[in-house]
Amino acid sequence: MPVYWSTALQVAGGVGLFLYGIKVMSEALQFIAGERMRHLIGTLTRTPLRGVFVGILVTILIQSSSGTTVMTVSFVNAALMTLNQAIGVIMGANIGTTVTAQIIAFKIKDFALPFIALGVALAMFGKSKKQRYAGNGIVGFGLLFLGMQTMESATAFLSHRQDLFLALRHHPILGVLAGTIVTMVVQSSAATIGLTMAMASQGLLSLDAALPIILGDNIGTTITAILASIGTIRPAKQAAAAHVLFNLFGVVLFMLFLPLYKNLVVHTAADIGRQLANAHSIFNLANTIIFLPFTATFAALIQKIIPAGDIQEMQGPVYLDRRLIDASSTAAVEAVRDELMHMGDIVLNMAALVRRCYREKPSERLQQEFQECESSVNAINRAMSTYASEIWQRGLSGEVSTVLGCYVNAAGDLERVGDHFENLVELSDMRINDRNHFSEYAEAEFWDMYDTVEVAVKSALDSLKKEDMTQANYVIEDLEARIDLQEKQYRKNHVERLNRGECDPEKGVIFIDVLSNLERIGDHSHNIAFFTRDIVALSRNRV
Repeated sequence: MPVYWSTALQVAGGVGLFLYGIKVMSEALQFIAGERMRHLIGTLTRTPLRGVFVGILVTILIQSSSGTTVMTVSFVNAALMTLNQAIGVIMGANIGTTVTAQIIAFKIKDFALPFIALGVALAMFGKSKKQRYAGNGIVGFGLLFLGMQTMESATAFLSHRQDLFLALRHHPILGVLAGTIVTMVVQSSAATIGLTMAMASQGLLSLDAALPIILGDNIGTTITAILASIGTIRPAKQAAAAHVLFNLFGVVLFMLFLPLYKNLVVHTAADIGRQLANAHSIFNLANTIIFLPFTATFAALIQKIIPAGDIQEMQGPVYLDRRLIDASSTAAVEAVRDELMHMGDIVLNMAALVRRCYREKPSERLQQEFQECESSVNAINRAMSTYASEIWQRGLSGEVSTVLGCYVNAAGDLERVGDHFENLVELSDMRINDRNHFSEYAEAEFWDMYDTVEVAVKSALDSLKKEDMTQANYVIEDLEARIDLQEKQYRKNHVERLNRGECDPEKGVIFIDVLSNLERIGDHSHNIAFFTRDIVALSRNRV
């Protein structure tokens, strides 16, 4: 095999080890972070500055600025984040990814195998799941440096052939293009930086040649955002465009002052590997500092380039973006939570429609609107189950997996609430068509119980949304008992009215069915509130 082919294969293997090491580290960090990671992703970034910090932390945890950007585009697509907020997170993601370059700049690659050995031992013999995942993280750390070592060894024989890369030294634009293309191909800025550092350490690339590659790497990494925005709404496309233009403007600015940039980098360290890591950090920090005060202006420019267009009402699942599963399983769990809340809003609308059905004669339009809600609830429930199954297949920490199970089970209860509301609409229709209006006493009892049940549904959903134990306990300890008592008392009252001949038996059948459906809605609200208890208990156990 020609030596150049052998070198290419070794370099490819080194890049593969490097990328796999990052992946294993990411999975371990997300597992260990557990609930904290879930809450971090769920934090609303009200200001661009707060978004920067969230972007940094999430990127460090998942070891991928591309993954953070995919999440950001998905959140904008689901209307969970504005463009201004997204720009802040993208800036933070760019800074967060520089941590990987700083780590690999440490001269500890000779200890790669001992790290792997230690990690394997901990992964195999650790007493707890958290210890075993920590072992996996150490293995990933070792593989990252083993990949660097492989890349350096593969290019060592070229140390006397610097002439091969003279073009990059004399034509910086070619270096930018090279960095852009390589990063687009491997879809990892960290891998491009690692390869550049490996070649520079062998003397193949001078600082003059390497700096443009580092800058081009920042353009290439935006390809992930572009791919993630395909098929999304306009605001999500705006977020992807913001990532592209933010990095592109920064690269153009730094290329204009390349000699000054090089002079600054030279004075940060003596070792070229550390210089390149610092160059990456300086670029992203400086770019963020320059653009952060002008976030609103930058967002307005993006909106002019890509107008928002008409906002169309979305039916069915809104938040279940499958790209999130690849970017971060924990972020995907948060999407399930948001979809559950969306489902809850539809069910509450169904409750309002039921109220109208009992106050006025159900029209065809009213029933059609209700059926559309019912169909949406059923579709969302099925989609959530499928989506959650895909998340579980990727692996989750015990805490996050339990939370996901609570969301899926709560969706099942919520779907059953919708079924009981549907039954109530049908009973309402029967009552009107047969002129079997409730008696004055039955009417008052119905509305008393219906009001209690509607409060129970609202409170249960609110408790889950805010993870509020006060609301959950209100449903579990107060409303559930009140609904059961009302059902028993009103059923007893109805039997007494029948015995006195005050009610038609045919009317009584409908009334008893109504009470039964209301009581079942109370039971499902009770179950949803209990899921809130389970989730809050997990959070408290981690404190």
